[in-house]
Amino acid sequence: MPWVKICGTTNPEDARLAVDAGADALGFVFAESPRRVTAERARQIIAELPAEVEKVGVFVNEPVQRILEVADQAGLTAIQLHGDEPPETPRAIKRASSGERPLRVIRAGPLIPWLDDSHEADAIGWDPALLGIVERGPGGEPVRTGNIDALLVDSGTPQKRGGTGAPFDWIRGSILITMMSSFVKVIVAGGLTPENVAEALQRLRPWGVDVVSGVEREAGKKDPEKVRAFIEAVRQADKESSRL
Repeated sequence: MPWVKICGTTNPEDARLAVDAGADALGFVFAESPRRVTAERARQIIAELPAEVEKVGVFVNEPVQRILEVADQAGLTAIQLHGDEPPETPRAIKRASSGERPLRVIRAGPLIPWLDDSHEADAIGWDPALLGIVERGPGGEPVRTGNIDALLVDSGTPQKRGGTGAPFDWIRGSILITMMSSFVKVIVAGGLTPENVAEALQRLRPWGVDVVSGVEREAGKKDPEKVRAFIEAVRQADKESSRL
């Protein structure tokens, strides 16, 4: 079954709900957002979660030292970089956390604005070197850095880094995501709901999906029925796919 992350967790009740429903990962936002939590609040929630559940901290343009401090204090297992961080940032996180508790890094790049119809057609594309996924080898060939564990494709804008509640153009995006998947695991986000996640999985075939507002009753509060319905829809879509 595709990996499922329920993001924007703000309280223990929603965390337990998502885990009981079958989520693989929970996201905690440490950037400007109505779902923002403190490191102490995240630590209280994470302390009650099973070890096998990924605990992902979402950051936007924070210094590496600040990210590592929050990760240690809260007990995060993965970092999601959602800003304009240079390739040096995931490299530094990997090096600093390479001991007993290595942190996985999920990168959300400036991808979706390039798919927006308001942009020129020739702006469609992506740069795995700019995102820190590859670097040039001795002969100029692309070599995977190992610093990025997964790439999250969101429907963000330059003004709002994700959480827009709107899907991107899946038809145009499918070609790009197929290309991305040859380099790194791809997680699809942006406007996913229990009603449309099966279509997203069928069209895009990502490694994982990420949802926030699509399973909420209001910003920062999950809707139990929507959370269960979302994960069940992913499970059913996976079963249908395996029959093909």
